[in-house]
Amino acid sequence: MPWLKLLHISAVIIWCGTLLYLPSMIKSAATRSPHGAPSTSALLPRTVFIGVVTPAALLAIGSGTLIFVDIGLIAPWLMFKLAVVGLLVLGHGSCGLLVLRAERAEVRGMALFCALLQVSLPLLLIAIAWLVLRKPA
Repeated sequence: MPWLKLLHISAVIIWCGTLLYLPSMIKSAATRSPHGAPSTSALLPRTVFIGVVTPAALLAIGSGTLIFVDIGLIAPWLMFKLAVVGLLVLGHGSCGLLVLRAERAEVRGMALFCALLQVSLPLLLIAIAWLVLRKPA
C-alpha cells in the first residue's frame, strides 16, 4: 500500500506540474510557429502532452482509484474531491485541444484560452489540495 501512495503522489506532482506550464508552452508555440511547416517549438507541446502529461494523469487517476477502492472509502469529501479532479481532467482535455489548435496555427483566441487555463488550473489544484488536507480523520 505505501508504494501505491508513493506512485499516486509522484504521478500527481508530475501531472500537475506539467499541466501548470503547458498553457504557456502552447501559447509560445502558437505565436512563434509559421503558417507553413511546424517548427521544433510547435512540436514540443504535443510531445510533452502525449509523453509526460497524459501518462502521468492516467497513473495518478488509476493509482488514486486503487487507493480508495482498497480502503473501501466512500465519504462526502471524497466525492467533492473527485468532482474537482473531474474538472481538472476537463482542463487537461482543453490543453489537448489547444495543442491541436496551435499545430494548425489557429491562433485566434489562443491567448485568452491559455490565460483562462493559467488561472483556473491552479485554482483547481488548490481546491484539491485543500480537500485532501482537510479530510476528516
